[in-house]
Amino acid sequence: MPALVRTRRHFLQLLAGAAGAVPFARRAQAQGARIAFERLGPSLSVVTGTGTNTMLLSGPSSALLVNGGSGGPMPVEFLFNTDWHPHNTGSNAMVAQRGGQVIAHEFTKQYLSIDRYVEWQNAKYKALPAQALPTKSIVKQGSMTFGGQTIEYAPLGQAHTDGDIYVFFRDANVLVAGDVMTVGRYPIADYTSGGWLGGLLTATKTLLDLAKPDTRIVPSEGPVQTRADLQAQYDMLSASRDAFVKMMRQGMSADEMIAAGATKKFDERWGNPELFVRTSYRGLWLHVREVGGIV
Repeated sequence: MPALVRTRRHFLQLLAGAAGAVPFARRAQAQGARIAFERLGPSLSVVTGTGTNTMLLSGPSSALLVNGGSGGPMPVEFLFNTDWHPHNTGSNAMVAQRGGQVIAHEFTKQYLSIDRYVEWQNAKYKALPAQALPTKSIVKQGSMTFGGQTIEYAPLGQAHTDGDIYVFFRDANVLVAGDVMTVGRYPIADYTSGGWLGGLLTATKTLLDLAKPDTRIVPSEGPVQTRADLQAQYDMLSASRDAFVKMMRQGMSADEMIAAGATKKFDERWGNPELFVRTSYRGLWLHVREVGGIV
C-alpha cells in the first residue's frame, strides 16, 4: 500500500479517537471531502478534508500540529490551537492523553474551561474536560525549534476572538493565520469572545507585517493564500470599518446597513455579508468609545 494512503488511514483512525473532532470528520465525509496533504516545505504539510486546515510538521520520532486533526502514525508532541472554536481544538484531549503538549492563548484556555453560549450562532458549547484543556497557555510572543524548523508564535489581540494566535514556520516561510483570515467568505469578529472589527483589522496588519511577498499563508479553511490575498482582506476590512462607522453615526441599524449595500463592492469575493455586518455592528457598539463620534 502506498505510504500516502497509509498515512491518510492512520490520520482518520486517530481523528476518530478525538471526541470533539468527530462531528467535523463526519461532516467532511458527508460532504464527500477527502483527506489530502499539500507539502509546503521539508516535513511540513497542510492537511485538508477534516473540517479545518491542520499543519503537520514531522520530526524524527514525533509530530507538531497546528489546529485539529491528528498527526498520522507518529505521536503528537506539540499541538497549537489558534483559537477556542471546536474545529481548532477537537484533538486536544487525544494529544494530551498521549503525553503531548497543547499550546494556546490564556484566553482560549479560559473559554474552553466553561460552558458558553454564542449568540450570533445560537449555539451552546460545553466546557472541555480538564484533560483536554491547553497544557501551556501564552500571553506573549515565543519561539521554539522542532523538526529542524524555527517556529514563532504570538497573540493577535482582539481579532476573530481575543485569544487568537499566529504560528509562523520561519524557515519554510509559512504563516498560519487561523480564523483571522478567510477565503470565499467574510471573516467574523466573534464579539462574544472579545473579537471586534477594529481588532480584526489590526491583526490582519500584524500578519501583513510578518509576511513577505512569497510567504504562504494558511487560513483555517480553504486553499493556501498569498500576501496579496491578505492585503485584499486588509483593504476590505479597512473600507468596511469606515463605511460601518459612518452609517452608525447616521443612526442606521445593521439591517439598514445591509439594505444600503455597505459591502456591495466586496460581496463578489467574500459572499453573503449579512453575518459579517451584524457581528461587526455588535462589536463596534461594544467598542464605541474607541471608535468615537457614534454617541
